[in-house]
Amino acid sequence: MNKSKLKVSDNDIVVPGELLAQGMNYLPSHGTYRLKENILSSKLGLVRIDGKVIKLIPLSGKYLPKKGDVIIGKIKDINFSGWRVETNSAYVAMLSMKDASSDYIPKGADLTKYFEVGDFILTKITNVTSQNLIDLSMKGPGLKKLNSGRIVIIDPTKVPRIIGKRGSMVSMIKNSTKCNIIVGQNGVIWIKGEPEDEYIASEAIKIIEKESHVSGLTNRINEFIKSEKVK
Repeated sequence: MNKSKLKVSDNDIVVPGELLAQGMNYLPSHGTYRLKENILSSKLGLVRIDGKVIKLIPLSGKYLPKKGDVIIGKIKDINFSGWRVETNSAYVAMLSMKDASSDYIPKGADLTKYFEVGDFILTKITNVTSQNLIDLSMKGPGLKKLNSGRIVIIDPTKVPRIIGKRGSMVSMIKNSTKCNIIVGQNGVIWIKGEPEDEYIASEAIKIIEKESHVSGLTNRINEFIKSEKVK
């Protein structure tokens, strides 16, 4: 019998059918399966190894972060050195004090004066480490806290369809609803306008996400917004 051997590490990203381990000493769990003496992945996911048990955290519908991406995050926690940020991904994101503001933030400062738990921010990814940690920055044009408005979360793979060719789709929604719309590359979208217009814009975005494969979608969305506006 072949000696048991682990072929991946904790936090590795794997694709369906990828070999995770050989031998009978390891046990398959969520998102993995055994084929003879091998354990394989059944989906795109993030590897989690707990002793001899191998499982996957699914990444379909989740964002895979890249350095340079501009995303919308939600402040999840505050500690002595900065803020932990939710990014619609399986990764942990941190915004440090030095990257949170152009102003100097002294040690011991009340960090809630800058960002509180629950705040949404438009931020930029400056680094993604091999341990799947994300470093964020608020230093850059347009990066800011997003006050009020409405948040819509979509499958990140549908972001290009929401934006459209040369920004045509999102521009049409903005112009038709008079809303300010920011599309994060992580699939989190911020909409701000009159409440009824925010609702129409968010519904239009959900239709695009659902029907992204349909031809003539721009006209369909245009007609939808017009019909909603006259109600």
